[in-house]
Amino acid sequence: MSTVLVLAGGPDAEHEVSINSAGAIVKALRESGTHEVHHHVIAKNEAVEFERTLASLPGDVIFPALHGLWGEGGPLQDLLEADARPYVGSGPAAARLAMDKVSTKLHAAALGIPTAVSAILGPVPCGGPDRCPLPLPVVLKPTHEGSSVGLYLCYSDADWASARDTAMADSRATGRSYLIERLVGGIELTVPLLGSDEGSGPIRALPVIQITPADGTYDYAAKYTRGDTVYTVEPDLADGVTARLQRDAVALAERLGVRHLARVDFMLPADGDWAGVPQLLEANTMPGFTSTSLLPKAAAHTGMGFAALCDHLVHLAETP
Repeated sequence: MSTVLVLAGGPDAEHEVSINSAGAIVKALRESGTHEVHHHVIAKNEAVEFERTLASLPGDVIFPALHGLWGEGGPLQDLLEADARPYVGSGPAAARLAMDKVSTKLHAAALGIPTAVSAILGPVPCGGPDRCPLPLPVVLKPTHEGSSVGLYLCYSDADWASARDTAMADSRATGRSYLIERLVGGIELTVPLLGSDEGSGPIRALPVIQITPADGTYDYAAKYTRGDTVYTVEPDLADGVTARLQRDAVALAERLGVRHLARVDFMLPADGDWAGVPQLLEANTMPGFTSTSLLPKAAAHTGMGFAALCDHLVHLAETP
């Protein structure tokens, strides 16, 4: 029986989501009866000293159920590598590439995967441009965040000015940049990915899920708090679209060096020049494990329940 250390929390904006994910994982692993499970919540101010804390925590395998730049985007993975115990999820390099939305889009473009035209809004002392550098409507979102944290939809010059001012104030305070991206209307789709039984072997695509928010915007509230988003596993899409989504998701994950699990998000435009052609949004190397999370939904659709999924991921980490 292996001992599993489940980590949660951290300094990122998705602190509470992480705690919920980790709680579900801990419960599932304990109920499976195949692991001794330890649980540690990383306080928001603990990240700087966490290397020392990590060394004192028990566990043969580590399951870091953290979301956000520090917990999912490389810094924690650096500490896990130095700790030298096997852990669930991608290594530092893949974590950084996937967390950076610009880098993800560049790698997608190199593979021929369509993705919306974009620009960068950086932390500049005099504020951002008066006019949006791309034709409206656009999406403005942090380059290195997940769960739609800091997401703004800009349909008018007034929307742009308000979102720009808020983003610039945040950029000056935190140093982070924002991605400006042409708003692609249509159907939002996601492809959950899961490692095969061979451990370091190929990652495979699970069933595609269509996401239908009640008000049309899949923001933080739609994901975690309102409970009115509709999720359709294996939606009825045009011929060839599902296969293309799964093929592109796997190709991108392999290009980024992702392992064990991931989720790749797309929009399927209903009209315009790219009608019917999926457009990449972003990749996520540590998808959520809450009651509304999509990787567990897709796994369950294939017959793999939540406890079996968590046990499978621990097994992947243990397997060289």
